Amino acid sequence: MLLAIDAGNTNTVFAVHNGNSWVAQWRTATSTTRTADELVVWLSNLMAISGLEFKSITSCIISCVVPQSLFHFRNLSKRYLGVHPLVVGDAGTIIRLENRLDNPAEAGADRLVNAVGARVLHEGALLIIDSGTATTFDVISADGAFLGGVICPGINLSMVALHEAAARLPRIEIRRPDHYWGTNTVNAMQAGVYWGYISLIEGMVARIIKSHDEPMTVIATGGVVSLFDGATNCIDVYDPDLTINGLLEIYRNNCPEEGFVDV
Repeated sequence: MLLAIDAGNTNTVFAVHNGNSWVAQWRTATSTTRTADELVVWLSNLMAISGLEFKSITSCIISCVVPQSLFHFRNLSKRYLGVHPLVVGDAGTIIRLENRLDNPAEAGADRLVNAVGARVLHEGALLIIDSGTATTFDVISADGAFLGGVICPGINLSMVALHEAAARLPRIEIRRPDHYWGTNTVNAMQAGVYWGYISLIEGMVARIIKSHDEPMTVIATGGVVSLFDGATNCIDVYDPDLTINGLLEIYRNNCPEEGFVDV
């Protein structure tokens, strides 16, 4: 079985693929101080609850945008799985994605993995929205090249900043309000955060599509993407598994002999 680790700035997803399909996923807060020993206790217990055996994992692939955490994920794979992990961004790792940024090294591993995952399932030009710590909009050309994108503060980051910068504004739950404005402070903040982000998404999507010279499929993914489902018509596909499917495809490209099936 394959263990895929997708480590973002806020959360880390661990997912297990049995050669035919994803059989389990777990999400935890990303921590730069959580050691391989701590991670393996947490992960092995969750696997046991799901009826899976830790010793059955024979392969590992990692995408990580937090360098301080990558050390611990590497140790987890080497010490407890007995395998050298395939790490997105390491020299020799095959991505099969043309990167047309001015400085290709600037592209985050998560953005490249998302692009690979999207190309597996969709043809033509693509616009990928990933809503996490940051909200990113990435443009993929019809011939499969990573052209660049937009990086905005994420919805959770904006909510925290609003609370911390304004003395009388409380911390609030992110939820879809019934109205576009509020009659009290909490409702007003929720309307501003939620519908403000919908407006951000709709505005950026419209501008990017207008500036592009070919039709685009808009795909949304990320930890809070489910909040936006049904709230806007500008998104064509909601795919919460986009990143791990991209990791699976990269693993297949690098280790075809292990026989993992297509996404």
